[in-house]
Amino acid sequence: MLKETKDGIILNLRISPNASKNEVLIADGVLKVKITAQPVDGKANKALVVFLSKNFKIPKSLFEIIRGETSKDKTVLIKCKDEEKLQKLRDFVNNGN
Repeated sequence: MLKETKDGIILNLRISPNASKNEVLIADGVLKVKITAQPVDGKANKALVVFLSKNFKIPKSLFEIIRGETSKDKTVLIKCKDEEKLQKLRDFVNNGN
């Protein structure tokens, strides 16, 4: 789910577009992100970045979808060096809260 590299943190997640509300959860050992946007013209990908950015208080410009542009399974690189923000992300992924 989460891997640390010299460039930042890599998140492997599954996106569910057309959801009733935006939310992030861990189910069956997989980080799942539900997004209300439709998977048309990259809208769901943009909404994913905006949602993760707001949820973890990391600037949108530091997110990059490096794999899975057109797939529900995505790999996202977060190029953040702020240890406090990264720790919040680690805690959520490791503890589910």
